[in-house]
Amino acid sequence: MISARQLALTSVLILASFGAAADDSVIRFATEAAYPPFNERAPDGSIIGWEVDLGMAMCEKIHRKCEFVAQDWDGMIPGLLSKRFDGIFASMTITEERKKTIDFTDKYYQSPARFVAKKDTRIDRTASNLGGVKLGTLAGVSECYIRKNYPDAKVSIYPSAEDMYLDLNAGRLDSILSETVQADYGLIRKNPGAGYAFVGEPALDKECFGEGIGIGVRKNDPELKALLNKAIAEVRADGTYDRIVAKYFSYDIYGQ
Repeated sequence: MISARQLALTSVLILASFGAAADDSVIRFATEAAYPPFNERAPDGSIIGWEVDLGMAMCEKIHRKCEFVAQDWDGMIPGLLSKRFDGIFASMTITEERKKTIDFTDKYYQSPARFVAKKDTRIDRTASNLGGVKLGTLAGVSECYIRKNYPDAKVSIYPSAEDMYLDLNAGRLDSILSETVQADYGLIRKNPGAGYAFVGEPALDKECFGEGIGIGVRKNDPELKALLNKAIAEVRADGTYDRIVAKYFSYDIYGQ
């Protein structure tokens, strides 16, 4: 795996296409560092993961030095608006509600949410209470889907996937609704003897799940948005994106 140090090379970009002067300032991205395999803490405390590798590869393409900083989810948008960092690179779904406050780059991946439970668990998706199962999900887009489609469900809302998985493993939950890749990587594969599996078809609702995952930027920062869109397009076009995906996943995560 290419190290962040190798990729985060200090260099200068002549922003001719944006009518700007050369800029060697650091682009600071916020991430949770708690959402493997996308972002997490390594044993030495550094932030690693698929999004970090992708972000550093993007920054190499545009000849900018970048760094990732940890930020709790609830402070992501406030921290961006107060200029504690320049972008949110943290698996944040592009939604109409969020676009009222911040802007987004083009998507860099899209993975639907799925119900996960032990194989003998029955989830009645025709019932407003899901058949009475005790469900867990994360705050945000998955919560939106449950509140909208299953208003009578017994649902517990969690601030992190780790806390939700702990309760599922302890039997305090019957099922969870989680983003597909994260549930596969962070729960199913890590507990091969537990009998967890995806239940039913993916949860689809554009109003809640939005247009994919993008990098959040301030509305008054169009040059950075354009620069990051350029970087996304370049890593997609030259195979860099696919090579980084292949290090973590055995399937496409970009979506349609």
